[in-house]
Amino acid sequence: MDRTFCLAPMLDWTDRHQRFLARLMTQRALLYTEMLNPAAVVLGDRRELLDFNPCEHPVALQLGGSDPDLMARAASMAEEWGYDEVNMNVGCPSERGLSNRFGACLMADPEVVAACVRAMVGAVSIPVTVKCRLGIAGQDSYEWLVGFVGRLVEAGCQTFVIHARHARLDGLSPRQNRSLPPLRYGDVHHLKRDHPDLEIVLNGGLRTLEEARTHLEAVDGVMLGREAYINPYLLARVDQEIFSEERSVPSRREVLEAFFSYAEQQVRRGVGLPVLVRPLLGFYLGRPRARVWRRFLNEAVWRSGAGTEALWEALEIAEGTVRAENGV
Repeated sequence: MDRTFCLAPMLDWTDRHQRFLARLMTQRALLYTEMLNPAAVVLGDRRELLDFNPCEHPVALQLGGSDPDLMARAASMAEEWGYDEVNMNVGCPSERGLSNRFGACLMADPEVVAACVRAMVGAVSIPVTVKCRLGIAGQDSYEWLVGFVGRLVEAGCQTFVIHARHARLDGLSPRQNRSLPPLRYGDVHHLKRDHPDLEIVLNGGLRTLEEARTHLEAVDGVMLGREAYINPYLLARVDQEIFSEERSVPSRREVLEAFFSYAEQQVRRGVGLPVLVRPLLGFYLGRPRARVWRRFLNEAVWRSGAGTEALWEALEIAEGTVRAENGV
């Protein structure tokens, strides 16, 4: 599995439609699902939760839980469904995670995490990986991180995606936890130097492919989070700039026309237009009339009887302005 460049799992963001859009731009990035509750996977509508388009490969399923049996059963179902990896979330700093025993709060109990990893590793043949933070407030020294990782290595994990901040679970919101605790990239680099046998993927605060390339000199992979949603078209350059592929960069119009064809199929299957538009809103970030594009889409999808013709109309508005400014 190539984890040189990954797209982070983001709740309510990295659904199957966003992943399809991403795959239109990069063939090499590893994609992740939203975090799923293992109990929902085991007991709920598996088709609704687990289905994905075959073009999404390689694609990993992320689980958030603390019950080893449920985690193992959900991981097994992920493998049966065709996922290429199962990842355990030990980094989400939400209050819901604290009350329901998933995410960053589990870093305070490495034995529980190790038990879940051990159970999943024993249940599947696909890779089992962990996404975590540097620690939690009061337990976030480099030495503590090394001990935490060591317990999970003993349980069978060899790949760690590390958000280079600690989490504060004492009143900071999830949004604040994405920015207020300071980034400590050096600790992640240090971990890779000290443990070259482990696969270390760095996450947190990355905004450009140039930054990603810099960190790839020190770690095995990088994971891009919200910037890939805020500015999705940057993914069109990943294969060329990160993987040195020689294929041409698809234009915005090429990507959107392909996605609109997909959207038409999804609408016929009953998918709501607002869900399909959500990953498109930042597509013209930094370009002429980007605000017009975003506002038009936000308004058009809620019109009575709106269909995918609204997407094509929005494209002509945005592309017409770009062509005029370029003198075409």
